[in-house]
Amino acid sequence: MELTERKKKILRAIVDCYIQTAEPVGSKAIASMPGMDVSSATIRNEMADLTEMGYLEQPHTSAGRIPSPAGYRLYVNELMEGYRLSIDETQSLNEAMELKLQEFDKVMSQVGKMVSNWTNLPAYAVTSRVGRLPTVKHFEILSADTGSFILVVMTNTETVKNKLIKLPLNIQEQDLKLLSAVLNASLTDLSAEQITPEILSKIRKSAGAAADLVPIIVDYTVRVLQEQQHSDVYLTGQMKLLGQPEYRDVEKAQEVLSTLDEEVIANLPAPTDGPVQILVGPENIAKELKDTSVVMTRFDIGDGMQGMIGVVGPTRMDYAQVTARLSYFAEGLGRMFGKNELPPAKESDGGTE
Repeated sequence: MELTERKKKILRAIVDCYIQTAEPVGSKAIASMPGMDVSSATIRNEMADLTEMGYLEQPHTSAGRIPSPAGYRLYVNELMEGYRLSIDETQSLNEAMELKLQEFDKVMSQVGKMVSNWTNLPAYAVTSRVGRLPTVKHFEILSADTGSFILVVMTNTETVKNKLIKLPLNIQEQDLKLLSAVLNASLTDLSAEQITPEILSKIRKSAGAAADLVPIIVDYTVRVLQEQQHSDVYLTGQMKLLGQPEYRDVEKAQEVLSTLDEEVIANLPAPTDGPVQILVGPENIAKELKDTSVVMTRFDIGDGMQGMIGVVGPTRMDYAQVTARLSYFAEGLGRMFGKNELPPAKESDGGTE
């Protein structure tokens, strides 16, 4: 069965109508729309075809249709019209970002709140390092009080960590110098995943009298590198889901809210095919989020860091508007981190690539 231009036009009208009303859409409602110059009977036949093709679903209690996940995916990929932010909207968004960024030192922890307020949906912000994996750049061993020393670990991400370690009674100053040399020769330029038991064994054999200190040092080093690989996740506005018609069912809402946490967000894929990525319903990794959609976008923070902002909402969300607002936020944050300036207040098109 061919997906004709008329079928696409009807599907777009159904999705647009369902986004606004949250009610199944009938053929009469579509026929009455401006520019829809076909009869209700013809629209009913096309809706039946779209249902058979998997783009629409029919709730048991209604003669109308609602979009399926496949229908939303086609809508997002081909049919959605770009949402144009007004000058008032862009000015308001600029004011929100400017005020918050002047008031708080830790910007990213507040970004999610701004996005949530402007989309009226749960939102999140993520920061992570991009490019090369964290590795140790240099080790230093500094003598402290009698019976202890300070291990200093410097990474290629310009992070410095230190740990106070107690000395066994038989360790001398020259033993620590040898240990420092062995560590710098054997562990630098390696990621956490590259530090294997074989390397640990090799270092112990070369460390002489300080061999017993090697497992302590290597364990701490691996933890330092792993911590720098983790993303920082800020999630806010989960209760806004309760304002959506889909989540008036307490049991359904509870299922989503109990699943929507920082760990789930951290495992969501970063946009790869363009600046904005949309996951529709079953495309989400957690089965409890199968009835929700996620819209996300990324931006550069600088210093090897990348930011990502996104929203979680019902599959019925206004994708065009959410995409436009997220894109504008990302553009503004990228400029502020990179050049310390806001994007100009002008009408703005939003869309995906």
